[in-house]
Amino acid sequence: MAPLIAPSAAPSTASMMTPSHANPAASALQEFARAQQLRGPVAVALSGGADSTALLLAARQCWPGQVRALHVHHGLQAAGDDFERHCLELCRALDVPLDVLKVQAHPAAGQSPQDAARRARYPALARSAAAQGCTMVLLGQHADDQAETVLLALGRGAGLPGLAAMPERFERDGMSFGRPLLAVPAAAMRQWLLEQGQAFVDDPSNQDEHYSRNRLRARLMPALAEVMPHFRETLARSARHAAQAQQLLDELARDDLQRIGSPPRLRDLQALSTPRQANALRHWLASAHGARPSAAQLDELLVQVAACTTRGHRIELKVASGRVIRQSSELVYLQA
Repeated sequence: MAPLIAPSAAPSTASMMTPSHANPAASALQEFARAQQLRGPVAVALSGGADSTALLLAARQCWPGQVRALHVHHGLQAAGDDFERHCLELCRALDVPLDVLKVQAHPAAGQSPQDAARRARYPALARSAAAQGCTMVLLGQHADDQAETVLLALGRGAGLPGLAAMPERFERDGMSFGRPLLAVPAAAMRQWLLEQGQAFVDDPSNQDEHYSRNRLRARLMPALAEVMPHFRETLARSARHAAQAQQLLDELARDDLQRIGSPPRLRDLQALSTPRQANALRHWLASAHGARPSAAQLDELLVQVAACTTRGHRIELKVASGRVIRQSSELVYLQA
C-alpha cells in the first residue's frame, strides 16, 4: 500500500481554505495565471502527492467551479490502485470532478520506465482536458524537480536545451501545459499540507535509488542545501538564463535557414561560421524531422560539410534514426 501522509480525519473545506498561513502554491499559481493570462476552466494533473494536492487546492481557490482533476493510472506498480482511491476520495471531498485515465506505460526494450510513463501520460492528459473544454493542464513540478533536472543535465554534459530544464509553459498533443510551481520548494507545500491535516500519498518508487534522479535527491540535494542553502533558486535562475539564450539561438537559426534554405544548400551553409552551421543544422533536423543528433554525430557532419568542396563529394551520415545525405547541392534527411 502507498504510504499515506497525515492520515487524520479530513478537514472541512472551510478549514482548508482558511489556513494559519497561505498555501505556498496559491501565490505562485496566481502569479502564473496573471503572466499567462490564464482563464478557466483548467485541469490539474493529480497524482495524489503533496505537490499536485497543494496545486489542486490552489486552483480550486483561484477558479471556483472551473477546475477538473486528471489522474493517470500508469499500471506500473501495485500502489497505483491506492493512488487512485486516494484521489477519488480527495476530489469527492473537494467536490472537484475527477477523470481517471488508464494508460499502458510498460517500457519497450531500451526505454526507461520514466520515459515510457511520460510518453503515455501526456497524450492521455491532453485528450481528457480537451474533451472537458479546459484551456490548460497544470502540472505540479516544483523547485526541487527543476534543480534536479539542471543537475542531471550538467552530469550528462548537456547543452543549452538541457540546462534550460523544464519550461514553465509548453504545447504538446494539441494542449497547453503549465508548471506554475517551479519556484516553490517541495518542503514548503508538504509542511503546509501537514499543518492543515490534509492527507497526501508518498510514491514508494521515489525511494528507489536505482534511478539517477532518486540517488541525486537522496544524496546530493541534502549536501547542496548545507553548502548552498539557496541552490534551488540559483539553479532555477540559471535555467531561465539558458532558456533565454536558447531562444536567441533558435531565432538566429530560423533567420539563417531562411537564407540557406531548408533543406540547406551546401554552398550557403559553408558560408556560415562553424558554430552557426551547427546551430542551423541542429535546428533544421529537430524542427523539420524531429531528429536530434548526438554531439558526436553533429561534429562529424560538420567535418563532412567542410570537406565537401567538389561536385562529386558524397555526404552520408547516420543521425538519430535516419541519415543525412547530399543530394545535388543540398543536404537532405532520409527517415529510416
